[in-house]
Amino acid sequence: MKKYLILLPLFFWMPQVFGDNHLEQSNKPNIVLIMADDLGFSDLGCYGGEINTPNLDALAADGIRFSQFYNTAKCHSSRVDLLTGLYCGQAGSNSMDRGVTIAEVLKPAGYSTIMCGKWHLNNEPTNRGFERYFGHLSGATNFFTGDDTFRLNGKPYKVPQEGFYTTDAITDYSIRFVDESIQEKDGPFFLYVAYNAPHYPLQAPKKDVMKYRGKYRMGWDKLRASRYKKQLAMGIISDKWQLSPRPAEVSAWEKLEANDKDWEDFRMAAYAGMVDRMDQQIGRLVAHLKAREVFDNTLFMFCSDNGACPFERTRGKDKMPWDPKSYWTYDSGWAHAGNTPFRWYKQNQHEGGISSPLIIHWPAGIKAEKGAISHQPGHLIDFMATCIDVADASYPKKQSGRVITPLMGRSLVPILKGKTRVEHDLLYFHFGNNRAIRKGPWKVVSVRGGPWELYNIEKDRTELNNLADTNPSMVMKLSKLWHEFAEKTDRLPAKQRMPVSEKRERKKRRKSS
Repeated sequence: MKKYLILLPLFFWMPQVFGDNHLEQSNKPNIVLIMADDLGFSDLGCYGGEINTPNLDALAADGIRFSQFYNTAKCHSSRVDLLTGLYCGQAGSNSMDRGVTIAEVLKPAGYSTIMCGKWHLNNEPTNRGFERYFGHLSGATNFFTGDDTFRLNGKPYKVPQEGFYTTDAITDYSIRFVDESIQEKDGPFFLYVAYNAPHYPLQAPKKDVMKYRGKYRMGWDKLRASRYKKQLAMGIISDKWQLSPRPAEVSAWEKLEANDKDWEDFRMAAYAGMVDRMDQQIGRLVAHLKAREVFDNTLFMFCSDNGACPFERTRGKDKMPWDPKSYWTYDSGWAHAGNTPFRWYKQNQHEGGISSPLIIHWPAGIKAEKGAISHQPGHLIDFMATCIDVADASYPKKQSGRVITPLMGRSLVPILKGKTRVEHDLLYFHFGNNRAIRKGPWKVVSVRGGPWELYNIEKDRTELNNLADTNPSMVMKLSKLWHEFAEKTDRLPAKQRMPVSEKRERKKRRKSS
């Protein structure tokens, strides 16, 4: 631990080095936008979970939680949507060559622009408007040893051989860069923190993992029931929505052998430890902003890039999750619990894949009641418009000779003021052969190229009552709308717009039955 931790006292001492902790800034707020990776809808305490997340819970208690905030169900596309205010294909996918980033828009408005964490897109953050960057360009990394894509301000960064943990390092540099920005100019900052936690491999310091060892022996069935009960009591979900049943591919907990239950408990403890550690680091960042006396005028937003991940990719159970050589994941049993009360997972466009917690905190700007829960739908594409709104910035028509697609997202500020904003005409979803579109209360969704399903989301957001057979005209209307939007707006190639297949769905049903 010695080589790395020597940096930490310097970071906390910097405010004194720079002089008076009080910062005289313009009325424009600082903006901190945090995205977690593969975090389920119900994992946080303030969304019904049992994992210890007191710092995020405190932000929710003094801010606003959103119950119907959407992502794209996948890592890279969610990052494109968040950064550009456009749907992924609409922005040019990983290149974002038909869009601009929030950093590119806020920088001309007087903001220092900072990013720390996972990039997972083309080029580097320092090529797309960020003045400072620390993190990894890859989609996943070893939390203790990193990889060769780590960068510090555009240059390769050699990860220390000892005492390194990615979640902590991302926070260290976030704090450092904020202090450097404050030192350099009297103006607001935009900080985008993209934690790689709790994406696999499930790795965390021993004390954080062992804090939860044994706490998941009740199994995923009882865990989901417990989370659902808490969500109802909180008002996060409607009592009209029944808890979705355990899917056929997930075994009933009581049918597992004792050694399998122990293994499942252990890897869920590792996952919980990662979430706990991330919350601790967010607490560090919040405490530092308060010490600098800039927190009250900081718009703080926290979300996840997709629902919980069901991929079983564990490579060996013999290495402990605090060993850098370990590579654990969890699979659909715990992922189904993570997405309580919804169905399906990361990659799928059912509510379990696309529903994200969203916490917004801004003492100087939120006029709605503290601790309020907003049930107004929103989407990652709304972050750009929100940032432009509070920063009094301008969205460009051209950037570096490129024609920029008009903004798709809408500002969340009216909701922060306690008002009802104008809803999106529609919300569009796509990844691989999973697709959906929501218009008002109606949603059609196709999983793995299967037939369109139809749900009334207001009455049945857990998607248990498929109305496709009783309302075929609505299915036809919305599926046609999806195809038109996919082709003309999201610019999907014809291969990704193939009609859904009834035959494929029947085959899948036989396999799962």
